[in-house]
Amino acid sequence: MVKVAVLVVAAGRGHRFGGELPKQYRTIDNRMILSRTLGVFCAHPAINYVRAVIHPDDLPLYKVASEGMPILDPVYGGPTRQDSVRLGLESLEKENPDIVLIQDGARPFTDFGIINKVLEAVSPTTGAIPGLPVTDTIKTIKIDGEKKIIEKTIDRSTLWRVQTPQGFTYKEILEAHKKCIGMELTDDAAVAETVGISTVIVPGSEDNFKITTTDDLSRAEQLIKSRPVSIRSATGFDVHQFEEGDFCTLCGVKVPHTAKLKGHSDADVGLHALTDALLGAIGSGDIGLHFPPSDMKWKNADSAIFLKHAVSLVKAIGGEIVNADITFICERPKIGAYRLQMVENLSKLLNISSNAISIKATTTEKLGFTGRSEGLAAQACVSVRI
Repeated sequence: MVKVAVLVVAAGRGHRFGGELPKQYRTIDNRMILSRTLGVFCAHPAINYVRAVIHPDDLPLYKVASEGMPILDPVYGGPTRQDSVRLGLESLEKENPDIVLIQDGARPFTDFGIINKVLEAVSPTTGAIPGLPVTDTIKTIKIDGEKKIIEKTIDRSTLWRVQTPQGFTYKEILEAHKKCIGMELTDDAAVAETVGISTVIVPGSEDNFKITTTDDLSRAEQLIKSRPVSIRSATGFDVHQFEEGDFCTLCGVKVPHTAKLKGHSDADVGLHALTDALLGAIGSGDIGLHFPPSDMKWKNADSAIFLKHAVSLVKAIGGEIVNADITFICERPKIGAYRLQMVENLSKLLNISSNAISIKATTTEKLGFTGRSEGLAAQACVSVRI
């Protein structure tokens, strides 16, 4: 499985923006720009690690921007963007990803579609960056006192405006940055170009702009206002067979029974189904992608860990859980006496009112594997407001 890391470069001071607060910590609709940037990468199902490169003076602000996100500890940047990227890349040597995406911290509207295009285009010998063709007529000028005099018109057919994330194989771009120490190169594609790494352009988006000036901030605020609130619903389903034991763990509650559920973790079908539903609502894959059963790290793990992770991803993209509904499908055990405990437990895990949680049970009238009491299934449905 390909390992992907994202390096979010947020160590700049934003001199062109003005003011004492660096632009990445300004807010759009009451949410920090950097928080929006980090969130989309944390939630993407193909990304394994996210790390920010920050200025040491900004650590308290960064902690607010990244609160609750499943993210690596930040590293401190250097005097230039190029230095900051290199330091960030060096900090990922322990994780040793196959691919790294390098993203501007003040580019908050990158979406899954752009990320997917970059990832698909990266190869062992080729980097990939999103971009847009230049459509305005381009002129070169000369300065004569206070006058700016046009010299000539540039052929725009080969000119493109490039964006981030810029994707490369990790080892190639790390070595490229080491070779380019001391040069003044404006982006990572320029670093790659300097050492002979081929880079392709994939379609970017007009919305994927970098916030550099106060006009950009106003544009970002208008973009947010123009986007309607969406309600996303998704379902999850899970099954575990019975084995010898004396209780089943259902939504974090131990329910007495003549058998227990067999699984790599604690086999909590309720929490597994609910986790899958939340991940589905934000397009973030499934529980097996985030917590593979082949990884012994999750042997006998409390499934609340999985649900908390999914909840953190919903929060990372600015989402809010509206409600959750779970149906257990089994002949036994009977859950009625434990329903309120399950609801209260989920209320704490999801951080929503108990009134927004429903837990039910049904049988299959003795039909199928649940009817034969060979196992237990759970189906979950959630709604998320974004």
